[in-house]
Amino acid sequence: MATEQTAQAVRVLIVEDEPSIRRFLKASLASHGYAVFEAQDAQEGLEGSVSSHPDVIILDLGLPDLDGLEVITRIRVRSTTPIIILSVREDESDKVMALDAGADDYLTKPFREGELLARLRAVLRRFALPEEAAVFRIGHLTVDFSRHLVHMKDQVVGLTPTEYELLKVLVSHAGKVVTHRQLLREVWNKTEDYEGGSHLLRVTVSNLRNKLEPQPERPTYILTEPGVGYRLHADSF
Repeated sequence: MATEQTAQAVRVLIVEDEPSIRRFLKASLASHGYAVFEAQDAQEGLEGSVSSHPDVIILDLGLPDLDGLEVITRIRVRSTTPIIILSVREDESDKVMALDAGADDYLTKPFREGELLARLRAVLRRFALPEEAAVFRIGHLTVDFSRHLVHMKDQVVGLTPTEYELLKVLVSHAGKVVTHRQLLREVWNKTEDYEGGSHLLRVTVSNLRNKLEPQPERPTYILTEPGVGYRLHADSF
């Protein structure tokens, strides 16, 4: 059964050189109501990113004719279409480079169908929300941007200005991994090599979890992507 979003025939472009993976992705996504377009290399992917007018792009980094990082860069010159990376590259540095280049999420092969679909829904929801206007809700957490209020189980949560700014950045990228570098830049206007920056970020995240998470030691809202950054849970639970 198609979801509310997929009922509108969301267009997904798959850029993947392995035919078996393309077939699997196409069958899986089509069965959930998505309109699927395929590209077997970078050149076809770049052309398809224009001609097929995709709502989201699923991109493999290891393409035969051009590295996926370059594909991301070329797409980002002219488009904000969300990009989800599927790759066998497991190194943290590869994930950071892809996300910093402009990818919106990163999944390592092999991956579970359910996780891919959840990440896809999260990315689409994030891009559908009007910036700074909506009330964001997930689980028991509510963030009212217009009133600068945060509620957990209908109780107002008192946050410091820095904690609110950090949560605001995570919410604005809900479902997407936000790198340490990006958080330091957007919340503190600092570069990654800022002395004490990593410690400051960890402490602020910890304080935020203590105020929002039912079990801070087992977070369900603010998730850690080891060595890369943090991601706000954006799927229903």
